[in-house]
Amino acid sequence: MKEKLNSNLRAISLKQLRVLKAVVARGSISGAAQILSVTPPAITLQMKLFEQSVGLPLVQRINKKLRPTDAGRLLLESANRIEETLAECGNALEALSGIERGRVAVGVIGTAKYFAPKALAHYQKAHRKVDMRLTIGNRQEMIAALENYDLDLAIMGRPPAGEYRVDANVIGDHPHIIIAPPDHHKAAKKKISVIQLAGETFLLREEGSGTRLLMQRLFAQQGMTPNLGLQIGSNETIKQAVIAGLGIAMISAHTVAAELADGRLIALNVTGMPVVRKWYVVKRSDKRLLPAAQSLWDFLSSSGKDYLPKFSSGI
Repeated sequence: MKEKLNSNLRAISLKQLRVLKAVVARGSISGAAQILSVTPPAITLQMKLFEQSVGLPLVQRINKKLRPTDAGRLLLESANRIEETLAECGNALEALSGIERGRVAVGVIGTAKYFAPKALAHYQKAHRKVDMRLTIGNRQEMIAALENYDLDLAIMGRPPAGEYRVDANVIGDHPHIIIAPPDHHKAAKKKISVIQLAGETFLLREEGSGTRLLMQRLFAQQGMTPNLGLQIGSNETIKQAVIAGLGIAMISAHTVAAELADGRLIALNVTGMPVVRKWYVVKRSDKRLLPAAQSLWDFLSSSGKDYLPKFSSGI
């Protein structure tokens, strides 16, 4: 039985793996057909032959969408590794030609978009033949993208811990502060304790945000839970909500440098603030960086700090 299954698996084609990926990505036969520019019956036939070869169902219908079974997920993981290996091979062959080109897939956590694009643009100007693919998302999305080999490297705060092994180089300091509108009743107060903020309404990011996790840990260390207000999905909206007086917020100082400078926001003088973390460039330890990605890794590791916004706490 085992020998027969192994023989059937060896007969699986890359075309069938890509069909499975497309079906799962779109959740339907018709959607997969659109991705692959073929007819729905062709997709149905390939899935039927694929499942016959494996001897197990690969997808199941859940809430009107086709989702992978356990067997389907195993094959998708293999498909991702195969695609990654083929991409690496293609880029390596290009590198052997002596032409500086290739592709780099970079992930940037949302909070880092206030400095990372400047750094990436500087790199791109010096390496115009490199095809750079940029993805912006929250912490959980970056962790998932690295796990699935969708990214060569990512710019983020605290590196993943426990999900998989990673290499991480420090880019520079990442200060976090508590912001309020200039007319806030604690604006002129010195040495505000975290406990004195217990009655304040805190605006916060969505679940999975690194800033939200940091805020929760800060208050947990004081044995208290902040008074939570609106949950907001972007730093830009949080800034505008604080300016409007809807609450205060703990936020990366790099996201509010302009608003602090022109007086639209202030940093409350909270004891122990700013909380300084680090910015990192991160990659999977088992990810073999090809020349273009390696040069970007080296650039961010050595020069990324030069693009960080200037911040003086004044606290």
